Amino acid sequence: MRRQLTTLGLAVGALAFWRWRVRRRKVEPAVEDPAEALKRKLAESRTEEAPGSPATEATTASGPEQPESSLDERRRAVHDRARQAIDEMLGGENLPGEESH
Repeated sequence: MRRQLTTLGLAVGALAFWRWRVRRRKVEPAVEDPAEALKRKLAESRTEEAPGSPATEATTASGPEQPESSLDERRRAVHDRARQAIDEMLGGENLPGEESH
């Protein structure tokens, strides 16, 4: 009886090992690397819009539609919005380390 159980156990183990090896051999279809796809798209768009083309000259000659605010002004606006959002989340409570007004 013990010999039969050992043989059965070996057979089940061998079958499991064989199935594992067969599944491991199957090569999944090659998936393109997303970074490589983006690099390729960027290279294609650069070749389509070569420097000196009429489309790029028209946009650079006219300049931006609106004058851009300075970096400090934009940074200040972002920080102000963040402070407002934090104040709303805290419900009027002060942040740790802040004095009450």
